[in-house]
Amino acid sequence: MTGRCWSWKEKFIKLLKLDLTQKIKLPEGRRLEFKEALPANADFAKTVIAFANDAGGELFIGIKNNPRVIVGISENLLDGLENKISNIIHDSCALVIQPEISFLTEAGKHVIRVYIHKGSKPPYFLKSKGKADGVFIRVGSSNRLGDNETIQRLERLAANISFDAGLNYSKDFIDLKKDEFASFFKEKISEEVTENVLEKLDLIVDEQGEKRVTNALILLSEDKLKTQLFPNAKIECARFKGTKPGNFIDQKSFAGSIIGHAELALNFVKRHISEGTKNYEGVYRNDRWEYPIIALREVIRNAVIHRDYSLTGKDIKIAIFDDKIEITSPGKLLPSVDFDEMFAGQSDVRNKVLAPVFKRLGIIEQWGNGLQLIADDLQEYPEIKMIWSEPGMAFRVSFINTIYTVQQELQQELQQELQQMTMYGKVLVQISQQLLSKKQISNELGQKSISGQLNKIISKLVDHSLIERSEDELSSSKQRYRITNRGIAFLHLLNNKK
Repeated sequence: MTGRCWSWKEKFIKLLKLDLTQKIKLPEGRRLEFKEALPANADFAKTVIAFANDAGGELFIGIKNNPRVIVGISENLLDGLENKISNIIHDSCALVIQPEISFLTEAGKHVIRVYIHKGSKPPYFLKSKGKADGVFIRVGSSNRLGDNETIQRLERLAANISFDAGLNYSKDFIDLKKDEFASFFKEKISEEVTENVLEKLDLIVDEQGEKRVTNALILLSEDKLKTQLFPNAKIECARFKGTKPGNFIDQKSFAGSIIGHAELALNFVKRHISEGTKNYEGVYRNDRWEYPIIALREVIRNAVIHRDYSLTGKDIKIAIFDDKIEITSPGKLLPSVDFDEMFAGQSDVRNKVLAPVFKRLGIIEQWGNGLQLIADDLQEYPEIKMIWSEPGMAFRVSFINTIYTVQQELQQELQQELQQMTMYGKVLVQISQQLLSKKQISNELGQKSISGQLNKIISKLVDHSLIERSEDELSSSKQRYRITNRGIAFLHLLNNKK
């Protein structure tokens, strides 16, 4: 690097180099992308815009993705590429996006890192296409063109306005059927749902002397208007047979007011998992559920409280399989929340009206406490692995029973052993009646020829002294086999187990 002036970039090299050795092992995703060379202008701009419209992200240039290999960039090209990257972003992207561009060196090879911060004024878009046709968002490891619904969602985000705070003009709050919510409210905090209460909770808003209903109150109601406007504001639960979707053992759909959805869904889960005995501590029995109930409860609550209700045609799904439980909620994880940092006390709210209502009713204990509860509960379940993913425009949490595979393997081994034991018994029965050669044993078992399996079984029976050879010479043509007293006892044992 002699003759070059790295200026401020050198300040980041040491830290970024440490990050690179770890990040190169990660798959591409919502916040990470690798390119062997600088992409075409439009493709590069789309990635920058998608990162800015979402949680931000990093693009590494000089790293081949598949297979993941550092190919590097020639040192004499670095300055030119840095200028080109800056110009593409400036000329192609609106609004203004300020990238951080750094040069890294790993194993003598140079890599460019372009870091895009989460934008504060979305939606960002391609200047050449305009806002209507040029907004891109990050979905998994790809960039997807945003539709009108996406643009509205980003505009609300920029204005710090949540979808549930939106006003509805088609029905007066007095006429809105909300008995489920009112009953739940009275049960939890012994208060009637009055006009004053609804105003304090921002469930109705005074607009020029008229009380307007918010989307939040409609979601909390069981009115026909909720079904019309939000037909997918529900939870679909299913217990599937096996480890993949397909045939289900039980299925339940929870509609009506969303206020009771979490509890109803958790009860469905409880019906389909076992509550067994873990061990005994002193004279007291220590019972626990098959899965961490507190963690499940918090994830289901979060699915109801933090789902994106502006997404049409999508409901919450809870799928129970033999080896795992999956909770899938419409809407990606909020950019400011990271499930990998549960102990950080993170807190962010997508639905700014609904969340305080749930908090007042005790469904949320305190802001940022949910992830901590999940982490604490999981520590008591070392056999349960929790992973999260973002399939499309959704957020999924999976609780995987890691011992299920082991149990299946053990069961298969046991079945194989039982089958082998059965074969032991069949061979012993034939030999117990007369002195037989391998060929004769094979014929008695209905086999056309002496199989490799039969050879192994006879060898094991001899090794365990359950049968013995008639001749010392192993390859003797006169070789026959007879049962031993030990073999007779073993045969009796097998018969008694049937």
